[in-house]
Amino acid sequence: KQTEAARLFVSATPNSQGATMETAEINPTATQREQWMVEGQVFGIYKQFSDLPRRAQEVMLELVRDKHAQYLTNGLRRLPPSFRVLDANRPWLCYWILHSLALLGESVDCKLEHNAIDFLSRCQDPNGGYGGGPGQMPHLATTYAAVNSLITLGGQAALSSINRDKVYAFLQRMKDPSGCFRMHEKGELDVRACYTAISVASILNILDYQLVENVGNYIISCQTYEGGIAGEPGSEAHGGYTFCGLATMILINEAHRLDLPALINWVVFRQGVEGGFQGRTNKLVDGCYSFWQGGIFPLIQRLQEAVNEQMQMPSDRRQDGSFGSQPDSSEKEDALPKVMSPLEKNVGGGPQCVPNVTKLSDIGLDFIKCSANMGPLFHNLSLQQYIILCSQQVMDGGLRDKPGKGRDFYHTCYCLSGLSVCQYIAVEDSESSPLPQEVLGPYSNLLEPIHPLYNVIL
Repeated sequence: KQTEAARLFVSATPNSQGATMETAEINPTATQREQWMVEGQVFGIYKQFSDLPRRAQEVMLELVRDKHAQYLTNGLRRLPPSFRVLDANRPWLCYWILHSLALLGESVDCKLEHNAIDFLSRCQDPNGGYGGGPGQMPHLATTYAAVNSLITLGGQAALSSINRDKVYAFLQRMKDPSGCFRMHEKGELDVRACYTAISVASILNILDYQLVENVGNYIISCQTYEGGIAGEPGSEAHGGYTFCGLATMILINEAHRLDLPALINWVVFRQGVEGGFQGRTNKLVDGCYSFWQGGIFPLIQRLQEAVNEQMQMPSDRRQDGSFGSQPDSSEKEDALPKVMSPLEKNVGGGPQCVPNVTKLSDIGLDFIKCSANMGPLFHNLSLQQYIILCSQQVMDGGLRDKPGKGRDFYHTCYCLSGLSVCQYIAVEDSESSPLPQEVLGPYSNLLEPIHPLYNVIL
């Protein structure tokens, strides 16, 4: 209907002299045409689904777990020559595949596990951090991917292969005087660097105030007029950076300094008519944002008191861009900043969310124990429908960006991560299972729950 409307003429209207203005054709922009094309593909799939008998619909809503597992396991064993363009991203390939398998409740055999640990150990730089492959310079992104891969594998061999002292030294070298981090030596500064550095330090229990200092100030400078967070000051709000920025602020105990109502307002309107999420305003739906945007909601759910407090502030106070004082640099290394956050308060009138916190690293570990007293702020069943019907490759396994695109390990990882978020979003605590009505399709579709700050399974 929208495509047809674009071909119509504007109704003739009289001008101030009573003369009738000539009609003018509405010319759609390239962005509109692309959006309508995607909507047509997606709605065509939904129409086909709705026209099927009930039993056939049930089959279409099944997650083809075995085919996904086979696709992922084959990729971990061997990749074709076309993947040489990702030679600097090999720890990411490990993470995307291993995390996807873990979400499906699958594990790899002993030989594959040994090979993965051995390979990632060879990516570890003698001076700390992990490169994109053996002999490559250490990089924060591939360090995050390698650490998450080894934690996903678990076990003594995987965990003991991480040289935490050297990783800490690498993070210190990447720390910039501005408070941000560089992705690699002489590399770029952005919110992604802040998240990967702080996430790695937190999950390895090496996070201290020296790493945290002024990180919050940098991220606050990246929150835009729209409410989302950009990669760097002055850029456009983006789903990936918004997740990274919010997760980092939680890990350093400064989430209350963000304009949380504005952030919520921005992210809820990134869910489109297709059911999936777009990464930026006026962009197309993309399956990977099922996590990068969808993963923001389980974080917000545990910040209800901070959100409520900001909503009660006068509008001029909310619009001045500052919701909390800067941390006191006189604090000792392992102590929390003096500014109290919702994590230390009596959230929702119940027991303290993270009681007796004495180290920054405890925040991330204990955050999942906070009760999600706020209900889902997005349509979780619509997102599940988009992932299963539009992103899933039923014949050969794997998941994709959108109809018309090919499968890949990146989208498989983040579509499945987003699917897990959808399934557990209405669960109030991490020890409960979702009700059947929260899982689209058969209950066998249920994936493993993730830790929403790190995106590793619990």
